[in-house]
Amino acid sequence: MLRTLIALVFSGALIATGAWAQDKDKPTAQQQKMKSCNAQASKKDLKGDERKAFMSDCLKGDSAKKKGEGKELTAQQKKMKSCNAQAGKKQLKGDERKAFMSDCLKG
Repeated sequence: MLRTLIALVFSGALIATGAWAQDKDKPTAQQQKMKSCNAQASKKDLKGDERKAFMSDCLKGDSAKKKGEGKELTAQQKKMKSCNAQAGKKQLKGDERKAFMSDCLKG
């Protein structure tokens, strides 16, 4: 599924950037971005929905803003990071995690 998603994003990027008319040996900016995002996701050992979300944000250019790389985190982002870490330590999953995150972020 992930490979299909990546292939679709990649092929769409090629068409949108006009890469078919460019030198085949020189990667386009989008191809370089895809390679970089994919490497980052692998380095973070992301899988499934978490990897899809990361790849989507990264390819849009939003991951640096959302993760606070190069910019200061907002209060809401700090709270989300803290709540997420707490939920991870408690090994919460599914509805139990959603309920915890909701309460934590409210409060």
